[in-house]
Amino acid sequence: MKRCAIIGKTNVGKTLFLINFAEYLGVKSFNIEFVNNTGSKTSEKIIPQTAVSYLVDKNPHKTRCLQSIIINVPVGKGKKKIKIVDTSGFIDGIHPNIEIRKAISQTLTTVRDSDIILHIIDASAVKNKDLPSSMGEVDYQIAQFAQLKKSYAILANKMDLPGANEGFEKIKQEFSGNLIFPISALHKTGFKEVKIFVMHNI
Repeated sequence: MKRCAIIGKTNVGKTLFLINFAEYLGVKSFNIEFVNNTGSKTSEKIIPQTAVSYLVDKNPHKTRCLQSIIINVPVGKGKKKIKIVDTSGFIDGIHPNIEIRKAISQTLTTVRDSDIILHIIDASAVKNKDLPSSMGEVDYQIAQFAQLKKSYAILANKMDLPGANEGFEKIKQEFSGNLIFPISALHKTGFKEVKIFVMHNI
């Protein structure tokens, strides 16, 4: 079973993308598995609407463990399973909270072990350096490492917000040569192209 990691800075919309993309793929309810940095696992059956209210937050680092969903997707005349993993957000520099540092370390391991990498950047915050989700040095580091894998794409998220179009152009300029999809995790726009990319790589 292929493994797809959703990575990026904190507050870029990774968790909302996981939930809404799963729903876009036809999932009505799912078992979401939580794995903390010690390897301890728990799972919960949940519907997308409840998952959004429970797991999505505007405060940085709401996600402090791996959150994954296994999805059956149609491929040709059959179906294949894929594990999509939501991760803790990166920051520029070192976080003072040891638990968050451990969660970020867990994310790095996940990137290394995954077959497909979806790197989310907040297009609306590209030029606002005061926001935790603004594009930063860590995004360049992610791209440099992740693009060594064949199945790597950047998702320019929050295209529904002011400033996103300008931010998208900047992302294309800074990460030229990479596959970049403009999306809105909130409104599920751009998901068709992401689905094609993911299915092509499983």
